[in-house]
Amino acid sequence: MSETSDQVRAIIFVLLVVLITFLWMHFYKPPTPPPQKPAQTISQTPPGAGTASPGEAYLAPTPRPVIPVTEAGAERIVTLESPLYRIELSNRGGVVRSWTLKKYLDDQKPPRPLDLVNANAAPELGWPFSVELSDASLASEANAGLYEVSTSTGENKAPAAAAAETLPAPATIAFDWSNGHLRVTKKLNFGADYQMSAEVSATLDGKPLASGLAWRGGFGDRTVYRASQLLSVFYDQGGSLTVLQYKKLGVAGNATEPFELPGAVRYAGIEDQFFAAAFIPNRADLYVSDWTQWHHFTENNQPTSEPVAEMSVGSATPGPVEVRAYVGPKDLALLGKVHPSLEGLVQFGWTGVIAKPLLFILQWLHQYIPNYGWDIVALTLGLTMVLFPIRIWTFHSMRRMQVIAPEMKAIQDRYRKYSMTDPRRGKMNEEVMALYAKHGLSPLSQLGGCLPMLLQIPFLWAFYRMLAGAIELRHAPWIFWIHDLSVKDPYYILPIAMAVTTYLSTKMMPTAATVDPAQQRMMLLMPLAFAFIFFQLSSGLNLYYFTSNLVSVGQQLYLNRTQPPPSRSKFKKKKTP
Repeated sequence: MSETSDQVRAIIFVLLVVLITFLWMHFYKPPTPPPQKPAQTISQTPPGAGTASPGEAYLAPTPRPVIPVTEAGAERIVTLESPLYRIELSNRGGVVRSWTLKKYLDDQKPPRPLDLVNANAAPELGWPFSVELSDASLASEANAGLYEVSTSTGENKAPAAAAAETLPAPATIAFDWSNGHLRVTKKLNFGADYQMSAEVSATLDGKPLASGLAWRGGFGDRTVYRASQLLSVFYDQGGSLTVLQYKKLGVAGNATEPFELPGAVRYAGIEDQFFAAAFIPNRADLYVSDWTQWHHFTENNQPTSEPVAEMSVGSATPGPVEVRAYVGPKDLALLGKVHPSLEGLVQFGWTGVIAKPLLFILQWLHQYIPNYGWDIVALTLGLTMVLFPIRIWTFHSMRRMQVIAPEMKAIQDRYRKYSMTDPRRGKMNEEVMALYAKHGLSPLSQLGGCLPMLLQIPFLWAFYRMLAGAIELRHAPWIFWIHDLSVKDPYYILPIAMAVTTYLSTKMMPTAATVDPAQQRMMLLMPLAFAFIFFQLSSGLNLYYFTSNLVSVGQQLYLNRTQPPPSRSKFKKKKTP
């Protein structure tokens, strides 16, 4: 019985297992798995070679545009020649290596044609027409790349195929470079004159970048005294010109960090005393940046450095940048032909109403007297003769003051014991005015001796501003030791002669006896002070003042001999009521 029971229990157990398994499979069916998607693959097919399936388009990343590598195999120099300039450009960076103005010489001995590019500083700091990008590493790579070059002159267009090539201006030079990601193109159009245009564009993986052009590495005649300190960055906003020397460039506290000027500009650039590189934006949204770099070099076996002003013009908006440029002398006639006019770069200050006509007269005289030194002499003679009637009036006025000097001194002596605030001083003034009226004089008569000097001050300052900015007088010789009227006399002969003639002119001028002796001594010592000041001023200015004084001495001799001091009996008195 027990054995049968064991068999029955085993059968029942098996049946229960089968039943439970059946019921589980019937009531708890596992969900049917979704169809398996095909495995994801990355298409290697270039864009345009075929159409990807919807699954592939959904999962595959957007393919990067294929940017062909564009790079020359070696460095090449392209040279432009015109009667006015000679420009050398390198395809390494697509930059300017030399910008020589044929009609102007530098200050070297012997002088050479002036190169506006500082070939000593530029290898360290960068070259003119370097590309500017927001990413400094990308800009550095672009400025070191070997660009492919194509040139055109007139109807002829062909790639530059030689290591060095010379083209006649006008001409167009195009630079193209790419490393497969970054691409930079430059197109430079040079005219026969000092004007040109430039276009630069940059893309990264096919997307436009904001870019600009920079003038780096210094500018102008680096052979003049303190050349780097004379270098300035300028910009014109709304007709108001601002000029910044190197100390005011860059971000405050960090001059090497570029400062981006807010607001649109009419033009901007970099300049020295006589030359300028001005960039004229073709769009209102272009910006101007300025900064200072330090050029390190060895002089007299000692390491030294100097500040170098730099600037750039570009756009914060991605896309091509186009600018026009004037690179040449600050000649009023040439600057006036640029649109907008760049005449403001020749800065006469408040003396412009006098200085500009003086310059035009000098230019007119130069047509007949081809020596600017003698032109200054001729112009000074003319001005002095125009002012001669005023000198005659001054002379007679001082003579009259000499006649009434004893009476004037007597009045002053009577009231000398009273202080300036004493009411009785007013009585002295009444007596002095009565004395003037009695002899037909005015209180201004006492200033008569100073009047010619006062009238010369505007002309003196105007000559100073004109000589400091007129390109015509740069390296203009006079005679013998004066080889440049725009710089100081190397032997100080003209300043000393100017001081001597100033002393003689002052000494010969009639002086009223009422003038304090201390004041007289001070007036006689003024020429010495003038001499020390004029030692550092231009030879042209000293020549003007020396000539003026020399003519004044001759005029004073003539007046002293032909018109002796009048006697009191012959003095014409004004009738009093």
